[in-house]
Amino acid sequence: MSELRFDGKVAIITGAGNGLGKNHALMFASRGAKVVVNDLGGTVDGSGSSVGPAQLVVDEIKAAGGEAVADTNSVSDREAATGIIKTAMDNYGRIDILVNNAGILRDKSFTNMTPEFYNPVLDVHLQGTVWTTQAAWGIMRQQTYGRIINTTSAAGLFGNFGQTNYAAAKMGIVGVSRVWAIEGAKYNIKVNVLAPGALTRMTEDILGDMAKMMRIEQVSPIVGYLAHEECPVTGEIYSAAAGRVARVFVGATQGYYKDDVSIEDIRDNFDTVREEKGYAVPSNAMEEMGMVMPFLQK
Repeated sequence: MSELRFDGKVAIITGAGNGLGKNHALMFASRGAKVVVNDLGGTVDGSGSSVGPAQLVVDEIKAAGGEAVADTNSVSDREAATGIIKTAMDNYGRIDILVNNAGILRDKSFTNMTPEFYNPVLDVHLQGTVWTTQAAWGIMRQQTYGRIINTTSAAGLFGNFGQTNYAAAKMGIVGVSRVWAIEGAKYNIKVNVLAPGALTRMTEDILGDMAKMMRIEQVSPIVGYLAHEECPVTGEIYSAAAGRVARVFVGATQGYYKDDVSIEDIRDNFDTVREEKGYAVPSNAMEEMGMVMPFLQK
């Protein structure tokens, strides 16, 4: 089988100075892409900045014969996020792939959650994904080509103690990605979502004994496939951890129907409401609304 390559393509990876982002950048470069390595160079909680991490990754790519440029703009500021896209255009003249990977952690139980913990996490994860994507969107539309991979988390999809801020941002990313997949379809812009699990600076205190089995190298392949021109899907969510790759989706049960439904009807038929057999996976809001039509037709 032929190797999937990215020759002639330009990829932007945010938060690429360490961990998953770094490995994504190295992977794209090794397969022929020109890479913009974006990283503010801050700590796990988002404080501080340094050109060091991004430049070190660029140096590593160049030493291996690849092509890359460093960028230290913050994704959380709309103007700065636009600067990331400008770096790509100034150096390479186009943008084919955007991997929104940048993130920070400021965990705190809900009882103790304050704006200083909540707002910066949403600014980096959710707003950062929005601003960088919006800055690249017009260019991709004009090219009639683009591949965008946004990063969610099991904490957002399924919940995790002490991560109200993180979960809110990560589930928000799923929502905006679904919208962009719909809006980008006619421009050949495909938008998919990754929920990665790997040992990084952000997870080393969370994963415990599982950490040694969850290598970052096991996550980048799904990013590469979702970013490739051959990838057929858009608007979908994939989980990747410890060598397992799986699809995650939002489904809807067939449900219970009665025209003049009452509270008591729901109580008496709650098992039917919850019955997972025969569930559907709507591709948009109208498809989910359309699930009521068979009942109306009866």
